[in-house]
Amino acid sequence: FLSLVAEFCCGFFVILILGNFWFLAVLYLLWLYLDWETPCTGGRRLQWVRSWTVWKYFREYFPIQLIKTSDLNPNHNYLFGFHPHGVLVAGAFGNFCTSSSFSTLFPGITPYLHIMPIWFGCPFFREYIMSAGMVSASKESVSYVLNNKEGGHASIIVIGGAEESLNARPGSLTLNILKRKGFIKMALKHGAHLVPVFSFGENELFKQVANPKGSWLRNVQDKLQKIMGFALPLFHARGIFQYSFGLIPYRQPINTVVGSPIPVKQNLNPTTEEIEQLHALYLQKLRKLFEEHKGTYGIPEHKSLIFE
Repeated sequence: FLSLVAEFCCGFFVILILGNFWFLAVLYLLWLYLDWETPCTGGRRLQWVRSWTVWKYFREYFPIQLIKTSDLNPNHNYLFGFHPHGVLVAGAFGNFCTSSSFSTLFPGITPYLHIMPIWFGCPFFREYIMSAGMVSASKESVSYVLNNKEGGHASIIVIGGAEESLNARPGSLTLNILKRKGFIKMALKHGAHLVPVFSFGENELFKQVANPKGSWLRNVQDKLQKIMGFALPLFHARGIFQYSFGLIPYRQPINTVVGSPIPVKQNLNPTTEEIEQLHALYLQKLRKLFEEHKGTYGIPEHKSLIFE
């Protein structure tokens, strides 16, 4: 979805350059230069955009639901680890980038969804995603959000990243997390409480062409992901008037469960051992969250998370 909108915005920009409105393109490039750091300094959210009626229909299509398991004190800052990535990351967008039930369930907390910096280089598209509450996933951006001395900020990071999307298919419970410890270090440096989030149903929205590790397709996808910074999963789902083939996601419920916060004491220079200990605790809490709720959302009892 983001890719399609980004392509449209880039195409519109090219039309401005090639058409009789090239001066508008020049003015926008000047604006882009002056505004370049905004995605790393909290963005520029607009409640009007987050409240568009289309997002209400977007959430109801699946439907998307946010489940609270514990209160969050607005005097603290939080780092939400969102799992899994899926193909669309629909749960993260629907719950944290639109006027969902988040503000009602967690009053006093402002969510910031961190996405790859490359998206903010796309003309016009960057304005839209910032208005929805998305900011860069750079270290500077995460630090800016978590540095709020009054508390009440929540950085939402999709921990598995683009690489994890290549495992996104119905029934998959594999998370790319064992080597991802940068978010743990950021939480320690800023004293941000860690909150595991698991979005049940995220991997059920699309079917993906078989790409087991070691296959030629997976090797090509891995190489492209390293070069471009984002993955290219080959997926399909349903059409508009038929259910056999298309790019519209299946109507599968997405239940995003927000776990209890893990208290984190600020440590400006955490050691490797301290990072490892907190990472292990986070994995433990994430697995516990999944096990406590999997039965409610249709996961068989014998199924468990797989950490890679």
